[in-house]
Amino acid sequence: MSATSTGPCRLTVCRGCCCGTRKKVPGVDHKAQLARLSAIDDRSGRTVPVRTSKCLGICFQRNVVVVQPSGEGRSAGGRPVWLGEVTEDALVEAIDSWIFEGGPGLAPLPAELADHVTSKNARKPKKRKRPERSKAAKQKRKKDREKAAKKDKGKKKAKKSKSKK
Repeated sequence: MSATSTGPCRLTVCRGCCCGTRKKVPGVDHKAQLARLSAIDDRSGRTVPVRTSKCLGICFQRNVVVVQPSGEGRSAGGRPVWLGEVTEDALVEAIDSWIFEGGPGLAPLPAELADHVTSKNARKPKKRKRPERSKAAKQKRKKDREKAAKKDKGKKKAKKSKSKK
């Protein structure tokens, strides 16, 4: 077997442009998290290589971690798994456990990580315009008020003409 078919899982961690910064994700010790990820061993006792990236391109996901399968996992059909919003220690622990069990291709994705799966092609969800703030909604409300005002004028005129008779 070649070295690539027996190599351990690998991690790529976004820590450049805005991920891994206090400004983007306050309250997380990003250096400690990176150190914890760098200390992960697989079931063979091999330390999992961790590469930091300046930007993985899906900044809206914050603290993106890509888990590359081991050589054995790749042979079993495993593919890289992109995880977004890895901001809690429990998620790092879940990644550690998953890699220890074999990682992509060899072990099922832990339930704790299921809601964090994303992709390199992920698109930031568009914000839905709130109707009360959109330009069209404002114009519609203005027209509705004008119509209501005309109706009220018409009713008042009708009342005046009836009272005169």
